[in-house]
Amino acid sequence: MAYQEIIDKYYPAGSRLRDIYIRHCRAVADLALDIAKGKNLDISFCEIEEAAMLHDIGIFLTDATGIGCHGKEPYILHGILGAKILRTEGFDEKYARVSERHTGTGITNEDIVNQSLPLPLTGSYMPETTLERLICYADKFYSKSGDMQRKPIELVIKSMERISPSSLQRFRLLQEEFGV
Repeated sequence: MAYQEIIDKYYPAGSRLRDIYIRHCRAVADLALDIAKGKNLDISFCEIEEAAMLHDIGIFLTDATGIGCHGKEPYILHGILGAKILRTEGFDEKYARVSERHTGTGITNEDIVNQSLPLPLTGSYMPETTLERLICYADKFYSKSGDMQRKPIELVIKSMERISPSSLQRFRLLQEEFGV
């Protein structure tokens, strides 16, 4: 199944949420592709685009009314929910893992405990592959609310600082790797 088919299935044409979803994912895809080209990363451009376009597929199941999501689950679960959808729909596991591991700069079991996050301690929520890290990094530059323009690095850093010192540290490592 092509990524557009699953987007069409879960995000109806003409809906505000679809417009937000497509705009956000397209921006993340474009940045990730630019980084991959500039860094000469050994990842297929098709894989990068597909991963970026699918990384947030689970947001519709969450309660984030500000962006048109009227589900019941906490927003922090959107990656896990998206991974479940992608696995159920028969997508390659690499795309499910991107969805599962792109939130923040990854989420450790220590983060789950220290921040009382509603995530199971049994999963792996840290980006491991270059593709996972690339999408995680590119995603930090685009919000799904407000003007949806690319955030300056200073705002991304402040956002990571607010989450935790370890999130900021992990972001700095991604910044060293992908350098935007």
